[in-house]
Amino acid sequence: MKKIMSITADSFTKKDVKSLCECMEQLFDEGFYPHLEIYREYSKHNPRLSGEMAHPKVFYWYLIRELYRLLKKGASVQLNKKRARIALDDPSLLSHIDEGEWDFTKKKLFLFSPERVDLSINRLLHYTGTLPELFQRYILFTNYNMHVKVFTEKFPDAVLPKNESVQMPAYHWVQPNNTGISLVNIGVGPSNAKTITDHVAVLRPDAMIMVGHCGGLRNHQQIGDFVLANGYYRDDRVLDDIFPIANPVIPNYLLNSYLKQALDKRGIEHRIGTVFTTTNRNWEFSANETVQKIHQSRSIAIDMESATVATNGFRYRVPHATLLSISDKPLHGKPKLSQQAQEFYNRSKKLHLELVLEAIDAVKLHYPEGLPNSSIRAINEPLMNGV
Repeated sequence: MKKIMSITADSFTKKDVKSLCECMEQLFDEGFYPHLEIYREYSKHNPRLSGEMAHPKVFYWYLIRELYRLLKKGASVQLNKKRARIALDDPSLLSHIDEGEWDFTKKKLFLFSPERVDLSINRLLHYTGTLPELFQRYILFTNYNMHVKVFTEKFPDAVLPKNESVQMPAYHWVQPNNTGISLVNIGVGPSNAKTITDHVAVLRPDAMIMVGHCGGLRNHQQIGDFVLANGYYRDDRVLDDIFPIANPVIPNYLLNSYLKQALDKRGIEHRIGTVFTTTNRNWEFSANETVQKIHQSRSIAIDMESATVATNGFRYRVPHATLLSISDKPLHGKPKLSQQAQEFYNRSKKLHLELVLEAIDAVKLHYPEGLPNSSIRAINEPLMNGV
């Protein structure tokens, strides 16, 4: 292991931290995983932490923020040249990206292995048609081109995918220090929702928000009303073997608070409750079992992505929330029909996105350095966050 650069808490600036991150990128370009060692004299039980990183350039905003926090608290940072990169077509890669062999709760500097980051960065480019470094700190997921249209009209300088025929095209309103907003059209279904959040999570965004439509399940809801999730019924099943169904998954309280403030400010009808996420778009064709679960869970809406996004958000320690708009009422004689659906889409698309953007503005105003995430971190894992 060869020492490349070190910074101590005695005398440092953000420029020093930036220089260290640039050295990390140079090491990566030379064919090595940059290796960081952090010494925290103030930590009684875990004074030394270490970790390796891939594609540091993609994470500059995150690395600079978190390393600066650590140094400000009294830590020292050392960059080393230690291990050569593994090619993505090397058969040994598999043993380094298997999350079953990677303990998320073990104290370490980075949540993911560098090999896992390397592969996800490559797949983000493949799925979204945009460079991973374009992703901003606030990421929205939608199923509809109409939300893309509203987004690009509001942000005419947004960076578009080079090829919009990719599976999940992404659009980026790029701002300094990655403080802008990215919108990804993930298509329909929990499988897509899992795929994209598996890879987006390595970027360590400050928030992920599902901006979708749902079926309203209560009699007094109307088409166009909004649903703010405070819990999920995980009938999507795609993560059950990875993340036990008994584990509670709830959205970020602060994100929900700002979304509710945006709704209340405009006097918009909405309900807060459980969102039922199913993997079966045609559940109405065998309704008895699903309806029983709906009644038992007191769910107020049904969709196909929200619980999946939320579960991966919780699993990967990313603050998350869900704001849905009711497009049909399948239990009350108002199924989603083509003409009525188009009329609803035209009425709701602009308002829906505006509400979420207002909430993000509030988050950025009150928490410019990122939302507190202690509620989605285990008690024995500091990650970065200067702890």
